[in-house]
Amino acid sequence: ATLPCHLLAVSFIYREFYESEKDPDFWKEWAQRTLKNALTLQDLNKNVAKNIILFLGDGMGVPTVTAARILKGQMSGQNGEETQLEMDKFPYVALSKTYNTNAQVPDSAGTATAYLCGVKANEGTVGVSAAAVRSQCNTTQGNEVKSILKWAKDAGKSVGIVTTTRVNHATPSAAYAHCVDRDWYSDGDMPPEALQSGCKDIARQLFENIPDINVIMGGGRRSMYPRNTPDVEYPGDKKHNGTRKDGRNLVAEWTDRVKDKKGYYAWNRKELLSLNPNDVDYLLGLFEPGDLPYELERNKETDPSLTEMVDVAIKILRKNERGFYLLVEGGRIDHGHHEGKAKQALHEAVEMDRAITRAGLLTSIYDTLTVVTADHSHVFSFGGYTPRGNSIFGLAPIVSDVDQKPFTSILYGNGPGFKLVNGTRENVSTVHYEQNNYQAQSAVPLSMETHGGEDVAIFSKGPMAHLLHGVQEQHYIPHVMAYAACIGQNKDHCRANSGSPSLSHISPTLAFLLSVKWLLFL
Repeated sequence: ATLPCHLLAVSFIYREFYESEKDPDFWKEWAQRTLKNALTLQDLNKNVAKNIILFLGDGMGVPTVTAARILKGQMSGQNGEETQLEMDKFPYVALSKTYNTNAQVPDSAGTATAYLCGVKANEGTVGVSAAAVRSQCNTTQGNEVKSILKWAKDAGKSVGIVTTTRVNHATPSAAYAHCVDRDWYSDGDMPPEALQSGCKDIARQLFENIPDINVIMGGGRRSMYPRNTPDVEYPGDKKHNGTRKDGRNLVAEWTDRVKDKKGYYAWNRKELLSLNPNDVDYLLGLFEPGDLPYELERNKETDPSLTEMVDVAIKILRKNERGFYLLVEGGRIDHGHHEGKAKQALHEAVEMDRAITRAGLLTSIYDTLTVVTADHSHVFSFGGYTPRGNSIFGLAPIVSDVDQKPFTSILYGNGPGFKLVNGTRENVSTVHYEQNNYQAQSAVPLSMETHGGEDVAIFSKGPMAHLLHGVQEQHYIPHVMAYAACIGQNKDHCRANSGSPSLSHISPTLAFLLSVKWLLFL
């Protein structure tokens, strides 16, 4: 398409790119390598998945994936556009329809119920069907739905949850809780009538509903301790004190229960990394009173990275000869976007991609199904005819032909970045738009930016990954993962094919060689 006249100048901006890209053979040979790799996918991996891992990028819509890819490349000195995220290397990609039963644009609770419990649900509710009504305690009983983590545990697998948010936040809570309000973090956050009617807070359900979860890591300490109990890390800051009204110390109760079962509690990075995973069967790691800090602000002495937590989790879980299920959430991608802080959000996405890389090194595609997806998108975008290699956080190469002011490539449809100076849009060239907490401009002023309603990507590799194809309803995801692992309701094919090979019959050496061969084609 022909550019408008006022944009023609963009065509003359020098774009830095590799000299080899001028040669048509460069692109043809690249395509042929990709084709050769695609042809290998005709031999479908129908092994039984001993292990299943779900990486959930909260709020990681397709524009976020693309921008994170560019950022990853630019962090290593490249232009960025040609870079591959680890998830980009997965052979199968599908789209997920994210709506809740009562919401066109969803929230993280209803979506978590879909991709963990296999049932679409109302916004704001976790682990209950659409028959449950948000905040109405009396609609809980009889409407509970079980998650794939529970299916895996019932099948004898080890199970784990790792998140950068609170462990009782929306995403992880749908793995173990049945609650009509995602905000009932502790009993101190619940209305008296809900407590009187017998509803339980989410933190309590974490330890009671499935009492033998092997690995739990994230934030959320304040929901575990009695009200006014000083936090171990911030004893002088009352906002981090315990919030429980029932007087229970859930951490102490858990520690007492597992003390003779190789169980350990850690509240900082040093304690976590000092553990020998071979000597640990149960781990509770609560590294902050609330959510973990953004990766760009993480105290590397006290808070582990998502990659470090995933590394420890897999090394503990993989000891089980029956395999494991692991839920990993890059939860603060979402928070960065809500705050209009795209730099924070994208660095969170890059860190989750590092964790995906680490998980891939610790597992094999021949017995491990790995799925990467998002619960929903955001009204985040980047554009403006930026030249090749333009900083993802930089300015577009033109000014507006309406107000004659520059603008950043990254913008939000709504959010806290809306700002008028003397009645007109702020001139972004007068502010530090590449700083960590810069709030990108938005079209509509809101204190918090909103979710987006478009489909999100599902990346998959490993046994039965090909079943995640096309455009699917979000609740389909755990059914595929369960089918691949022969857990939950789909087991008939496992009995029928009990004589077919799976990785349990393949030597570790052969599995390693097959993994290397697959990687060479990437």
